[in-house]
Amino acid sequence: MSPQAGTIRVGTRGSKLALKQTTTTAVALSDLAGRAHELVTIRSEGDVLTGPLSQLGGTGVFATALRQALFDETVDVAVHSMKDLPAKDLEGLSIAAAPVREEVRDALCAAEGMTLEELPEGAKVGTGSPRRAAQLLAARPDLEVVDIRGNVGTRLARVRGFEDAAESSSQAPGAARGDLDAVVLAGAGLGRLGLEDYISELIDPEVMTPAPGQGALAVEVREQDAAGISDFGIALAQLEDIPTRLEVTAERALLARLNAGCSAPIGGLARCTDEPDGGVNLRLDTVVCAPDGSEVQRAGQEITLEAGVTREAGVESAERLGTQVAETLLAEDRGLLKHVIDT
Repeated sequence: MSPQAGTIRVGTRGSKLALKQTTTTAVALSDLAGRAHELVTIRSEGDVLTGPLSQLGGTGVFATALRQALFDETVDVAVHSMKDLPAKDLEGLSIAAAPVREEVRDALCAAEGMTLEELPEGAKVGTGSPRRAAQLLAARPDLEVVDIRGNVGTRLARVRGFEDAAESSSQAPGAARGDLDAVVLAGAGLGRLGLEDYISELIDPEVMTPAPGQGALAVEVREQDAAGISDFGIALAQLEDIPTRLEVTAERALLARLNAGCSAPIGGLARCTDEPDGGVNLRLDTVVCAPDGSEVQRAGQEITLEAGVTREAGVESAERLGTQVAETLLAEDRGLLKHVIDT
């Protein structure tokens, strides 16, 4: 069935967080198009396999099955966490909308409400992200970083005092509880699940630069269905948030030029701010860390988009910004960048 008529089939992963963010997006798209929607749960390889996320087949491990469902025409729309998508677009598919971005920062969820600075020497902090692990060790080399997996509740339940966190009942039998002093999770995910009370600190991006695309969603469709000539295409265009699009375009262009996967210890954050004359300032900052936090390389640049600039011109400028920041990193690299990308 074509998405130009009838119920809009929206593909999603089956986790509670994925279902929450997909439902919110599907309802908004359905309301804008004036049509019903149906959620179609797709099981991804990342949901099935076990082991460290960085070793589960690399970039796009959570996105591949959803994208295949689009090609197979079993769904009309796929909703992804933007940070889980490979940086290079896939031929035949289009990220037709980037809705309003939510919290970009990483969140520390620690026993007794401790901040990163307050954690005792040798504290055990859990994360499944090489980027978070590297920046944790760069800021606090005395910490013990523990690789963890599982849904949000399972991870929270690893923290001392949080053993009864939401979703923890879905843990595998014998899974560890209360064995860590803290975990680091995406602030946006906790917010979407209504679990903000577990956050002891939203970590300053200067201390922990977020993953490119963090806090944003990607609404992906088949390329031919993205045109704004039907109620479906028009609804997709209305779902788009231009500042979010500019930010994630710059961040994804950075990763694409570096040929780096979303599991590499590389952070990238672009932010749009309004100028007094009606223009927009777009700044992109990035960090590359050795996996053990012993070496850090940073770069950043900004551009100003004049008032009245078209969406297409703005996106092209954002893409150039991401490429330029990547070129700065490459020009200054003394082996760190090649090491973390090849690892």
